[in-house]
Amino acid sequence: MSWLLRIRETFQAAHYLKDYGGKCERTHGHTFKVEVVVEVNELNPTGIGLDFAEIKKMVSEILPDHTHLNEVFPFNPSAENLARYFFEALKSKLPLREVTVWESDDAAATYTENR
Repeated sequence: MSWLLRIRETFQAAHYLKDYGGKCERTHGHTFKVEVVVEVNELNPTGIGLDFAEIKKMVSEILPDHTHLNEVFPFNPSAENLARYFFEALKSKLPLREVTVWESDDAAATYTENR
């Protein structure tokens, strides 16, 4: 038996995609949503697997809010690369299942090591 716990945090940032060949090669911004899914196999006596507030705190600490992502990261800051980076940054702290980065309401990339 297991539970999947899911939280979402947002951050504002600008970026551009090198070698994209389209309008996203120009600097533009997003309100990114980061969705983190953790898996727990037990609940504490209160009936909680992990406190949502603690998960959100850990996620908030690694988000590059109000930055230019190309100046922060040594990789092309696509949603795919950001999802993998956030997963790697959190996997030693949380029982991660997956991390999804949403660039808009209808476009996202998910990274997982479980598949």
